[in-house]
Amino acid sequence: MRRRTFLALGATVGAVAGLAGYNSRSGESSPLVPHAPVGDERLERRDSATRGRLVDFYTAVPAGHGDGRGLPVCVVLHGASTTAADFPRLGLGRFLTDAVRRGAPPFVLAGATGDRLAWRPSGGDDPQRMVHEELPRWCAKRGFDISRMALLGWSMGGYGSLLLAEAYPGFARAVAAFSPAVRPGDDVFTAARQLRGVSIGLWCGRQDGLLNEVRALAKALPEPPATMRFEDGRHNFAYWSRCLPAGLDFVARALRH
Repeated sequence: MRRRTFLALGATVGAVAGLAGYNSRSGESSPLVPHAPVGDERLERRDSATRGRLVDFYTAVPAGHGDGRGLPVCVVLHGASTTAADFPRLGLGRFLTDAVRRGAPPFVLAGATGDRLAWRPSGGDDPQRMVHEELPRWCAKRGFDISRMALLGWSMGGYGSLLLAEAYPGFARAVAAFSPAVRPGDDVFTAARQLRGVSIGLWCGRQDGLLNEVRALAKALPEPPATMRFEDGRHNFAYWSRCLPAGLDFVARALRH
């Protein structure tokens, strides 16, 4: 296995983390990002009919894999304090290249801005339908393989990823949820049976206020999580950046032919 080298992004990502609300009280205030090159990474604007507005559309291809044609897709759902426009600065393209260099089968990342609606419809604004209906079309136009898709998200985006997999059975092969903002009795718990057959990975920090809720979700799933890790960390990107290598490895395994 290749050795991983990580960068603490210091002032650059530290400033982004502060703007995004990722202020760690654990002393690990800077996200760790792999020292790996970015491949074909794009941030474009798309007209979303389901949201009734222009949205940011992000894609990343691992370095060395051209424009990503033919590769499967992991859709990234952001949390409440970030948008798809933050993904390049959070180093997602570098995490992706690092995963492939360590031996993961290649895939692409894609995501779009859902704002702070918890990935649920609000009036005529439906970010959930955007991810299910429009984002795959945008990916298909790029030549990505949308017959193989997975979901990954943190906090509100972890909740949204689980909710999306429940609402549209068969859409995603796997869900990697970091500190999902769930609670017993919410829609994710109520429809948990719809996750049968979906490979679920759960991560949450031991110092996160959501730890008990995530543990309860693991017990409520119709099948045990394929991966589950509870390690030291709080509800911030400093912790989630340490989860991403394992999360992307988990996604890569699920997206194999």
